[in-house]
Amino acid sequence: MSRKYPKIGPGSIYRLTGCLIVVFSLLACSPQNRIEGYVYYRLNTNPTTLDPAFIVDVTGGAISAKLFNGLVRIDDDLSIRPDIAERWDVSKDGLTYTFHLRKGVSFSHGRQVRADDFKYSFERILNPEKPTPNTWVLERILGAGEFMKGNARDVIGIRVLDDFTLEICLRTPFSPFLSLLTMTAAYVVPREIIEQKGYDFSGHPVGTGPFVIDEWMPNREIRLIKRDDYFDMPAKVSGILYRIVPEDLTAVTEFDLGNIDVLSIPASEYARYRNDPSKQDLISHMRGLNTYYVGLNCAKPPFDNPVLRKAVAHAIDRRKILNSIYEGRGRLASGPLPDDLRAWDISYPYEYNPQRARELIQKEGAIGRGIKFYVTADQEIVDIAEVIQSYIGAAGLNVTITQLEWSAYKEAVNKGDPDIFYLSWWADYPDPENFLFPLFHSSNHGPAGNRTRYTNTAVDSLIERGQHTRDTRKRNLYYRRAEEMIVADAPWVCLWHRNDYTIRQPWIAHYRIYPVYSMDKGTELAAIPRSVKREARN
Repeated sequence: MSRKYPKIGPGSIYRLTGCLIVVFSLLACSPQNRIEGYVYYRLNTNPTTLDPAFIVDVTGGAISAKLFNGLVRIDDDLSIRPDIAERWDVSKDGLTYTFHLRKGVSFSHGRQVRADDFKYSFERILNPEKPTPNTWVLERILGAGEFMKGNARDVIGIRVLDDFTLEICLRTPFSPFLSLLTMTAAYVVPREIIEQKGYDFSGHPVGTGPFVIDEWMPNREIRLIKRDDYFDMPAKVSGILYRIVPEDLTAVTEFDLGNIDVLSIPASEYARYRNDPSKQDLISHMRGLNTYYVGLNCAKPPFDNPVLRKAVAHAIDRRKILNSIYEGRGRLASGPLPDDLRAWDISYPYEYNPQRARELIQKEGAIGRGIKFYVTADQEIVDIAEVIQSYIGAAGLNVTITQLEWSAYKEAVNKGDPDIFYLSWWADYPDPENFLFPLFHSSNHGPAGNRTRYTNTAVDSLIERGQHTRDTRKRNLYYRRAEEMIVADAPWVCLWHRNDYTIRQPWIAHYRIYPVYSMDKGTELAAIPRSVKREARN
């Protein structure tokens, strides 16, 4: 009876209001209101910024790849291919790179890109007056250090030889340098627009990419429109619309109604789509170049104690979480490097052993110690966090979970507020160095990537030796030793490498998943016209 005639109280009013908002939202976004020729994606969080100088997350990076270009980009076979630079030369000593730029490449406001635009863009990343979190991408350029200290007016290692020729000199040979130039931080931006817009550039960026931003309504949607004068292969769609839908259930409902065209499948819906014969051919998957982990703050008690870090690693049953909540959609991690980027074998020494975990915690006198565990408010992550909380609690630590919105979460983790946190790292470029230097070198504490504030001078040295050698065999040897030492020190509980599973509507053609987010320029995707689309749905 009480279910049939519930008492109307404040909580019920809130729930009723929430339901009405969802209903009205769904009706407002019915297929009849779609923009013809657009592809609709779902984002589960609002990007922090679209200014490439400040982007540090995959969401912002994936969108900016469609708005900007760099000198080079990653090709389908994961090699480096020309982008705005049509070719380049490297000196025999590996120190000097000379880039020859294409002519006729223009920003979306109409001005042609010149070599001095790249010099401006790179020095903007390194500008000491407006620090960015991406200085590590370009700090190996000759003179970058002096410039960042304010002791030089420009970076002497970046020289404009003429309007279409750029020379970059490094301090020492650096094997992944071309790969670094594929990152968002190395995209070219127009100086006059930056100076005109100031901070507003982050929401209204101007680039060289195949799309321009039409409108960004925070926490609602981001609309990109196709450029007809793009210098490379033009987009096949009229535009891309990213709908920001934090709740998985709402996103799935909108996909089922045809309001979202491409959806990363939430774990809770994976079995339903997989077992539906009408959907099976619309599911795509790829082994992800990523690592999910629990980060342990090494800079303050209690996890400045490596014994307690190892205890937490022993306390968590990673396999059970992967096979239950994730339904086996990934591979257990043996270390911080994705298995597909590693040319050597490594064994993970922290198998699930709750008794061992409790013994270590008891030995260190930490039974009952309070632990602050920060996560985002994403429901799937909260579910995983609660399971991890129970495992660590059973081992003797008292874990309190704090849920934060994505931007607040990043800020808190970057400042070192939590004792432990749940996060993942996705490849910016396919090189082991991308998982070692930003995440574990002691020069990158905080927003640059090393959010556990892990410090080991021997690991620093091995990573640097790997960066500077041009001998692949030696580089792999240095990186292997560095990874083994990191695993032994346990700043992370290495969880798994997640496989990507997406589902698309039948009217979406030429869809594919890319191993690195910056590879997707959005130019291959096609949408079948609405009249044909209706036939496809009938």
